[in-house]
Amino acid sequence: MSDMDTLKTEIKKLSAKAMQAKMDLHDLSEELPVNWTSILEVAQRTHSAFAELEAKRASLKALESA
Repeated sequence: MSDMDTLKTEIKKLSAKAMQAKMDLHDLSEELPVNWTSILEVAQRTHSAFAELEAKRASLKALESA
Protein backbone atom coordinates (compact mmCIF):
# COMPACT_ATOMS: atom_id res chain seq x y z
CA MET A 1 0.00 0.00 0.00
CA SER A 2 1.42 3.40 -0.96
CA ASP A 3 1.86 6.31 1.41
CA MET A 4 -1.06 8.05 -0.27
CA ASP A 5 -3.33 5.03 0.14
CA THR A 6 -2.29 4.69 3.77
CA LEU A 7 -3.07 8.36 4.41
CA LYS A 8 -6.45 8.05 2.70
CA THR A 9 -7.30 5.06 4.92
CA GLU A 10 -6.20 6.97 8.03
CA ILE A 11 -8.25 9.99 6.98
CA LYS A 12 -11.32 7.83 6.52
CA LYS A 13 -10.93 6.42 10.05
CA LEU A 14 -10.19 9.85 11.53
CA SER A 15 -13.20 11.32 9.78
CA ALA A 16 -15.45 8.71 11.36
CA LYS A 17 -13.85 9.37 14.74
CA ALA A 18 -14.32 13.14 14.37
CA MET A 19 -17.95 12.75 13.33
CA GLN A 20 -18.62 10.54 16.34
CA ALA A 21 -17.00 13.10 18.63
CA LYS A 22 -19.13 15.82 17.04
CA MET A 23 -22.27 13.80 17.66
CA ASP A 24 -21.22 13.12 21.26
CA LEU A 25 -20.80 16.86 21.79
CA HIS A 26 -24.15 17.54 20.16
CA ASP A 27 -25.88 14.91 22.28
CA LEU A 28 -24.28 16.32 25.41
CA SER A 29 -25.50 19.82 24.56
CA GLU A 30 -29.05 18.56 24.17
CA GLU A 31 -28.95 16.87 27.58
CA LEU A 32 -27.68 19.89 29.52
CA PRO A 33 -27.60 20.50 32.41
CA VAL A 34 -27.26 16.74 32.88
CA ASN A 35 -23.57 15.71 32.66
CA TRP A 36 -22.42 19.32 32.45
CA THR A 37 -19.18 18.28 34.17
CA SER A 38 -18.11 16.37 31.07
CA ILE A 39 -18.35 19.37 28.72
CA LEU A 40 -14.61 20.08 28.73
CA GLU A 41 -13.65 16.44 28.23
CA VAL A 42 -16.03 15.92 25.31
CA ALA A 43 -15.14 19.26 23.74
CA GLN A 44 -11.40 18.54 24.02
CA ARG A 45 -11.84 15.10 22.49
CA THR A 46 -13.80 16.67 19.62
CA HIS A 47 -11.19 19.39 19.13
CA SER A 48 -8.37 16.84 19.10
CA ALA A 49 -10.16 14.61 16.62
CA PHE A 50 -10.74 17.44 14.16
CA ALA A 51 -7.20 18.80 14.61
CA GLU A 52 -5.75 15.37 13.83
CA LEU A 53 -8.05 15.00 10.82
CA GLU A 54 -7.04 18.42 9.49
CA ALA A 55 -3.34 17.61 9.89
CA LYS A 56 -3.70 14.33 7.98
CA ARG A 57 -5.64 16.07 5.20
CA ALA A 58 -2.84 18.63 4.94
CA SER A 59 -0.28 15.82 4.74
CA LEU A 60 -2.26 14.16 1.96
CA LYS A 61 -2.56 17.43 0.06
CA ALA A 62 1.21 17.98 0.35
CA LEU A 63 1.88 14.43 -0.83
CA GLU A 64 -0.48 14.86 -3.79
CA SER A 65 1.19 18.10 -4.89
CA ALA A 66 4.71 16.69 -4.59
